[in-house]
Amino acid sequence: MNKMSPITKVAVVGVGAVGGVFAAWLSNLPAGQIQLSALARGETLKTLQTKGLSWVDSDGQEHLCNLNASDDASALGVQDLIIISVKGPAMPQVAQMIAPMLASHTIVLVAMNGVPWWFFDGMQGPCAGLQLKSVDPAGYSAAALPTKHVLGCVVHLSAAAPHPARIERIKNKQLIIGEPAGGISPRVQAVASLLTQAGFEVKTTENIQNEIWFKLWGNMTMNPVSALTGATCDRILDDPLVRSFCSAVMLEAQTIGKHIGCHIQQVPEDRHAITRSLGSFKTSMLQDVEAGRAIELDAVVSAVREIGQHLGLVTPNIDALLGLTRLMARNKGLYPV
Repeated sequence: MNKMSPITKVAVVGVGAVGGVFAAWLSNLPAGQIQLSALARGETLKTLQTKGLSWVDSDGQEHLCNLNASDDASALGVQDLIIISVKGPAMPQVAQMIAPMLASHTIVLVAMNGVPWWFFDGMQGPCAGLQLKSVDPAGYSAAALPTKHVLGCVVHLSAAAPHPARIERIKNKQLIIGEPAGGISPRVQAVASLLTQAGFEVKTTENIQNEIWFKLWGNMTMNPVSALTGATCDRILDDPLVRSFCSAVMLEAQTIGKHIGCHIQQVPEDRHAITRSLGSFKTSMLQDVEAGRAIELDAVVSAVREIGQHLGLVTPNIDALLGLTRLMARNKGLYPV
């Protein structure tokens, strides 16, 4: 895309905690700048249509915004920008659902955790073009949503959605966005400008895969270990045996990263110190287990193991973490058999 048209039609797909922040803050743009819509379902859709989206800012002030919400992508029509913030297991279905919202110019900002299906599109090296079966087993996401539409997005913020279409406890506001094939394109600059206007702190990068891998490096241990143990992150890191196991997993992932060009300069203890400084908190995966929701294991752990297998690397600690977490989740009906 050499010439950018203005971004005027924006849709948020997945109005959960993080997607709700996108929708809430974009609704604060000057009236008439964008037409904001939401693709939602269930109780979230019902609440959006009857009461709107409510959210609480860092000062405790209540806000309410009304969105054009539907569970039918055809009703929302073609969009200039689609922001997808759903859990990994939902992505293949979502990719097919949004087809009526896509045109040749449509940008799709994928704001999700873990390794996405498009990760190796445009990358060079031993995994160039690798299609990850763990995150897109039937190839539905790749077929329905070609990478030419995609911008990667690493989200460094947290929020809670205690009720449908209700967003609270918003912390941090950093986003990193970039092209799968690298470089800073006009559309990266346009999306960054719009989201900055909405109140986010946006960094653009020429290597979005490296940023994805770096965030994953910490999440791939804290999330599943907390889901397994029911422990908050401070208790995980204060146990020397568990902390050592997490370090061993991270060292294996760090080696995989070197092979694919995603170099991490830190050592595990550097990341542990940062996480421990955040105090007592529950990871998103632990919250999902407690709420009886399917866990986002494949994009966070299975994909890393799959890449290691492709490279011929031995990953005994990643294997153990995946096997134990998967068995726990299957036993609870939170992961497919």
